[in-house]
Amino acid sequence: MSRVRSLLVFLYDFVVGDDPLIAVAIVAGLAVTAAVASGSVATWWVMPLVVFSALTASLLRAARR
Repeated sequence: MSRVRSLLVFLYDFVVGDDPLIAVAIVAGLAVTAAVASGSVATWWVMPLVVFSALTASLLRAARR
C-alpha cells in the first residue's frame, strides 16, 4: 500500500470510525454554525446541540440492535 493510500485509510477510519452518522452530523453542525455565524446570533449553542443529538441517535440505534 502506498503512503498516500495508507494516510487516506487512516483518516477515514479516524474521522468516520464506527458510526458514519456521527461524522455526517458533525460536518452538518459545522455548516450550520457557519451559517448562523454570518448573522448576529450567538453560535455557541449549535455544536453542543448537534453532539447531544448525534450521540442520542447513535445510542438509540445501538440499543435497538
